[in-house]
Amino acid sequence: MTTLLHGQEPASAWVGRWAQLLPVGCSVLDLACGHGRHVRHLAALGHALTAVDRNPDAIATVSPMGEAICADIENGPWPLQGRTFGAVVVTNYLWRPLWPMILNSLAPNGVLIYETFSTGNDTVGKPSRPDFLLNPAELLGVCQDLRVVAFEEGFLPQPERFVQRIVAVREASDAQAPARYPLLPD
Repeated sequence: MTTLLHGQEPASAWVGRWAQLLPVGCSVLDLACGHGRHVRHLAALGHALTAVDRNPDAIATVSPMGEAICADIENGPWPLQGRTFGAVVVTNYLWRPLWPMILNSLAPNGVLIYETFSTGNDTVGKPSRPDFLLNPAELLGVCQDLRVVAFEEGFLPQPERFVQRIVAVREASDAQAPARYPLLPD
C-alpha cells in the first residue's frame, strides 16, 4: 500500500464540489497549501494559482503549477498585502489572527472555500488543542459580511473527524440582479 504525503491525497470533496463557482481562469489563493492537493486540482481546471506554505519542500512541489510563496504566515508579515483573488481556499488550517487578511484577500465576487477541524475533534484524534478547532458555527460568524452559499458542521467517518466548512462570496456592491450560485442537483 502506497502512503501519500500530507497534501498529495485527492482534493477535498468540499473543494471539488464548490470549485464550480469559480469563473474559468480566475486567480486562486491556496493558503497553507501543503504539498498541493488543491493546487493540482484547481490548476487542472484552468485557474491561476498562488500557493502559500511555510514548508520549503511543499512549496518546491507546487511551484511548477503557479506562484509559490514560502512564508511563515503565523509569525511573519502577511506576504500578500494589497492583493486580492477570485477565490481563497483553506483546508485543515486555522490561525484566527489571519481572519482579516484572508477576508481582505477576496476580490469583489470572490469565493471563500474553507474547511477545517471543529470542536469535538479532540475525541477522535488530532488536532485536539482548542486553538486549532473551530467553535460551533464560528465560520458563520467570521463570514457574516459575506453571502453564505453553503455551510456544514458535523462528523465525517473516514477518516474520523469533526469539521466545519463554508462557501461564501464577497458580493460586488454594484450587483444589479441576484447572483446565481449553481447548486449540484439532489
